Amino acid sequence: MAIAGLVLGIVSAVAGWFLPVVPIITGVVGIILSVMGRKQAAAAGQPLGVATAGLVLSIIGTALAAIGTICLLVCVSAIGAAASGWNLNF
Repeated sequence: MAIAGLVLGIVSAVAGWFLPVVPIITGVVGIILSVMGRKQAAAAGQPLGVATAGLVLSIIGTALAAIGTICLLVCVSAIGAAASGWNLNF
């Protein structure tokens, strides 16, 4: 599970700025799998490095995707307001 969390964390971190929906999904699933992998590794007395890296990358990817989605929505809103003639006074 830790390796799956790491892979999903990498996908989420790399695609965080480019695709708004995919990194959010992969990031959340990566966080869940990484936490489960950390618990399993701790119970088995194994190293926690892979699970920790997956957790960190998943959190970073999810945050980047959230910021990118907010930026996208603000830009679309501003373009729509400008096209319709509204004055938003930012």
